[in-house]
Amino acid sequence: MSLLTASIPFMRSSQLFPSTSLPGLRGAQAKFGKSASHLLLNLAAMRPVFILVFALSLHAAHGQAPQQAAAGQVDGLMRAAIAAQQHGDNEAAIENFRKVLTIRPDIVDARAGLGAALAASGQLDAAIAEDTTVLAAVPDKTAVRLNLGTAYYKKGDLAHAREQFEAVHAAMPTDLPAAIMLGYVYIKMGREAEAVDLLTPLEPGHDSNMELEYALAFGLIQTGKVKEGVPRMEEVAKATSRADAYVIAGAALLNRHEMTAARIDLDAAIHLDPSIPGVASMAGQASYAMDDFSTAALYFQTALRQNPRDFDANLDLGAIRFQEQKFEDARPLLELALELQPRSPIARLEMAKLNVSTEKDAEAAAVLEDLIKAAPDWMEAHWALSTAYYGLNRPEDGRRERMIAQELKLRQQDNPPIAK
Repeated sequence: MSLLTASIPFMRSSQLFPSTSLPGLRGAQAKFGKSASHLLLNLAAMRPVFILVFALSLHAAHGQAPQQAAAGQVDGLMRAAIAAQQHGDNEAAIENFRKVLTIRPDIVDARAGLGAALAASGQLDAAIAEDTTVLAAVPDKTAVRLNLGTAYYKKGDLAHAREQFEAVHAAMPTDLPAAIMLGYVYIKMGREAEAVDLLTPLEPGHDSNMELEYALAFGLIQTGKVKEGVPRMEEVAKATSRADAYVIAGAALLNRHEMTAARIDLDAAIHLDPSIPGVASMAGQASYAMDDFSTAALYFQTALRQNPRDFDANLDLGAIRFQEQKFEDARPLLELALELQPRSPIARLEMAKLNVSTEKDAEAAAVLEDLIKAAPDWMEAHWALSTAYYGLNRPEDGRRERMIAQELKLRQQDNPPIAK
């Protein structure tokens, strides 16, 4: 986003949190999305929802001795599988559930447990196959649908995940975990308004549930209800020490030009996890807008160590070096910014200003004339063009551009921007 001057009519910003990058941060498109750090709304951020339906009611058939022995063996294997699963040993759980099914392929509980263990170990296609088999065999399908929907979600098959979670929500409209998972699916599908409509009625009495608050806050921010969403996201961040929650809140505030509040959240995120791609660049942008150029430069340098092709970090650090009259340092930064976004008006302006200062007036004037043609009220472009014309020995044109710039400055003073 544009942080160089309040008079600039162009915004170096992309839409925060696009649905394609969710869940996951910033294609959001806040900055973290550009760098594929999509750390928002990851399933890993939620409690596992693998629900087992073990009754352990393994009946011996008619009391026959061989069947009683088999039942005892199956019962032992089931208990061992469940114990292994409870201790996070999914490999042993899978092995024991499969042994049970070798002896008794009709035991639905074993197949459901196998599906859950497979999903927990990342074998999602196999888990989906087992859960689909169980779904056809049990009268109460709720628990299996939750498992199946979660496996589809983790696989990225959102359409099938939505189908399962909507069925569970229809059967149990007040069940919080199922509603939260459905809300996450809606958000990841770019249907944030539906997520908000779904989760808002469930919030009273559950505002301490951070999973609910996270999903609801994200949906509110995405649907433009930033004033409602950011405080919730900040509460999640404070309660859970989640860096990504601070990033989401900070990015939303940055997009609203609430720079002081944005930097507080972004600083908190950096304290918790400085490796989040894009967060240092956003903190630098907030610092730049606050005229804290030394801090901004440090943030941008950090951002460029993480991602040398970060557009905003190259552009804004280049602008800082230009202001410091470190022209040789500024040029490669601005050149790379232009390589990354050749039509960016603000990048073209900064390079034109550098060219004016390094006696490349003709090159600068051509760019500035083009920029003013597209944005006639761009005061800073008129100032720079005035200087370029004087350098080209065109004093009349220089005076004209300077007068226009002065008139625009007076107009801005008469109509100051509203503080946010």
